[in-house]
Amino acid sequence: MGFGFQIPGHEFPGAEPADTFDRIVELAIAAESSGWASVWVMDHFWQLPPLGGPTHPILEGWTLLGALAARTERVHLGTLVTGVTYRNPALVAKMATTLDVISRGRAICGIGAAWYDVEHVGLGFDYPRDGVRLDMLEEALQICRAMFTEETPSFAGEHYRIEGAYNLPRPLRGDIPILVGGGGEKRTLRLVAQYADACNVHGDPDMIRHKMAVIDRHCADVGRDPSEVRRTWGGTLFLTETAEEAAGIEGLLRPAAGDEYDHNFIVGDEAVVVDKVAALIDAGIDDLIVNMPTMPPATVERAGRRSEEHTSELQSLRHLVCRL
Repeated sequence: MGFGFQIPGHEFPGAEPADTFDRIVELAIAAESSGWASVWVMDHFWQLPPLGGPTHPILEGWTLLGALAARTERVHLGTLVTGVTYRNPALVAKMATTLDVISRGRAICGIGAAWYDVEHVGLGFDYPRDGVRLDMLEEALQICRAMFTEETPSFAGEHYRIEGAYNLPRPLRGDIPILVGGGGEKRTLRLVAQYADACNVHGDPDMIRHKMAVIDRHCADVGRDPSEVRRTWGGTLFLTETAEEAAGIEGLLRPAAGDEYDHNFIVGDEAVVVDKVAALIDAGIDDLIVNMPTMPPATVERAGRRSEEHTSELQSLRHLVCRL
């Protein structure tokens, strides 16, 4: 397994706008140098409300990933996740392939049904009802996979079409992993079982255990080996020095987040964080993708080193279990 580092906030106290990218690069390099397996950005054009809303800055995600590809060497790079409503999926496939070439084979295509309705209204994007967006997502997944793996694919759906679509140069690995974001049990997780290489979900260990069972059932229904689907958890990590610091952060976050606190946040010192991560892994998660708001590069490095140690411990345990 591996740990992913997400960079959702693009505002840095004391930094000029021209320094924004340099600060993001510092975080990405801190992650790469300390053992994080991947770096992720959001695909939004307005900043999200928990990070200040649309009056606060955010860079466009795919452009940012291309620049990060040129500044990093090892980490995989992806969006968490691209809203299907924002771009024609043939364009998404081309952008992901371009990122794959720039990064020498490190691109991941994260995609979902979109949700930020206020952003859509403000910027003039259509925002169909949930069922229509999921239909669009299903067609987009088929188009992206075809453009990644076939020479000149054609596809005709209700929402999108391609005809003899060239995608040159080709993805360097012959394909690009596709991750679907979202935990809807009836449609989204079934699309994961049908078309995706990975999913990204939220939840506490009990909820995760339930959703993993749902994915397994969908895989059985479509005749797919469930081990082919990598399961990732997305949320926010506050790695603190002391239990007292963690209690202070929890006291601020829990009243605002309500029931979502236990589904989306990991807060604590190293020992507490390791226990919470282990509980998610025990529930069926393969990879954790976390953001660390307000945390400096040094803390990102500390978390990366600990995650690398934890990964080695888990791999050793799994090898032992296999031998037994």
